[in-house]
Amino acid sequence: MEELVIRDADVVDGSGDHSYRADVVVDGGRIVSIVKEAADAGCQRPKARRELDAEGLVLAPGFIDMHAHSDLALLRDPDHSAKAAQGVTLEVLGQDGLSYAPVDDRTLGEVRRAIAGWNGSGDDVDVDWRSVGEYLDRLDQGIAVNAAYLIPQGTVRALAVGWEDREATPGELDRMRQLVAEGMEQGAVGMSSGLTYTPGMYAPDAELTELCRVVASYGGYYCPHHRSYGAGALEAYAEMVALTREAGCPLHLAHATMNFGVNKGRAPELLALLDEALDAGADITLDTYPYTPGCTTLVALLPSWASEGGPQEILRRLADDGTAERIRHHLEVTGSDGCHGVPVEWETIEISGVGDPALGEYVGRTVLESARARGEEPWAVARELLLKDRLAPTILQHVGHEENVREIMRHRVHTGGSDGILQGAKPHPRAYGTFPRYLGHYVRELGVLSLEECVAHLTSRPAARLRLPDRGLVREGYKADLVLFDPRTVDAGSTFAEPRMLPTGIPYVLVDGRFVIEDGRRTDVLAGRAVRRSPR
Repeated sequence: MEELVIRDADVVDGSGDHSYRADVVVDGGRIVSIVKEAADAGCQRPKARRELDAEGLVLAPGFIDMHAHSDLALLRDPDHSAKAAQGVTLEVLGQDGLSYAPVDDRTLGEVRRAIAGWNGSGDDVDVDWRSVGEYLDRLDQGIAVNAAYLIPQGTVRALAVGWEDREATPGELDRMRQLVAEGMEQGAVGMSSGLTYTPGMYAPDAELTELCRVVASYGGYYCPHHRSYGAGALEAYAEMVALTREAGCPLHLAHATMNFGVNKGRAPELLALLDEALDAGADITLDTYPYTPGCTTLVALLPSWASEGGPQEILRRLADDGTAERIRHHLEVTGSDGCHGVPVEWETIEISGVGDPALGEYVGRTVLESARARGEEPWAVARELLLKDRLAPTILQHVGHEENVREIMRHRVHTGGSDGILQGAKPHPRAYGTFPRYLGHYVRELGVLSLEECVAHLTSRPAARLRLPDRGLVREGYKADLVLFDPRTVDAGSTFAEPRMLPTGIPYVLVDGRFVIEDGRRTDVLAGRAVRRSPR
């Protein structure tokens, strides 16, 4: 007898088609049968060792978070309710060009310092891997939800070239090609970049094109955090489209927003650019989070020249008064490339987390608010915080536009990504609320998307981008990664004031046919594993 039958569920199967009522039978981690309208038709109803009454609940494929920063969190915190409670059953890690594989002893320490604001120092995780394959093997020991991995181009460049602002030598480029090929062979699904973060930003287009050719040869995709989301946003999007078309590589645009005052109301221009490329045969997808503020690290705002050489060189420059004044001028007057070419507005920069608890007074306040309270200039406060906290502070950047968010989420190649940073005392609520916010706020309350459309955006579309042949749909033979939610009550519990509140209206989540959320509570099941690239 099969393990589980989910009775009388309203199945929204991920295809975008209308929902239907059915009994769904799960066994051995897969969906083994779907009996539609079983109760109404009076037919023989399937039986199983356990029956779950899903009356009034929607059964959908588990949600796929196309942009996650849980690279260490999945290992540090087995509970991982931040994602499991949202109905997320698969996360894509290795984002924004910086993560923890492939590394050697030197680059591991450098990367740990560089992205401490994203993932913590990492000192509490035994990093016993060096290659992509070894990291995926570590995930296979058991995690809360499944995870796929993108090779981080910035980490690859740090390993082969270093943190200097220069072109790679032919030998170094060959080494980067080799590292990307090895990562793809070991199971990565593609490559990411952080082109406003060092050292990835130092790569010229020709270098990126060569690496994308390698990715494409293995059936992967390129996921860039491109060179500007501000003053040069449209040009930066166009650059990525042209680059990947030249390389013959599928493109997935990370957190595809149009931010800052210069881009208010300009989402239709971005979508027209993408539609033209799509109509001409380009392979493009994108992800967004359903909020207006962004989230990054405070150090990311600095001009690229100030970040050359890595974290220790940044700290040295910040400590020098003359160099610090040059940094201030680029930030406040010129508009640094780290701040997307837009002069920083300190009233929009809210400190969301610090590494040193002694600096907690800054958290939840904008840099301008802290400066006024201390009777200092904003840059003096930001500089002091960076130095005292060793570059660890994270920020919320209140520079988005609601009309742009809605326009982009309607697009035919849109998928969902939380960009969820789980560090800090007051992280962005998207880390805990992205997927239920789509379903509650944008589907039920605003009607921006229908329920069937939204579920497709969060399930089958990302599964297709990841080339996963047995995920993203409620179909017989597919993996039983499933979520049951109440469409009348599902919503994000997290807010900017209380960002770690769990969502409502999601009582059941299954990974590999096992309950990781049951009756609204996290179980002790660790059914997640690494999801490796499917062979071509």
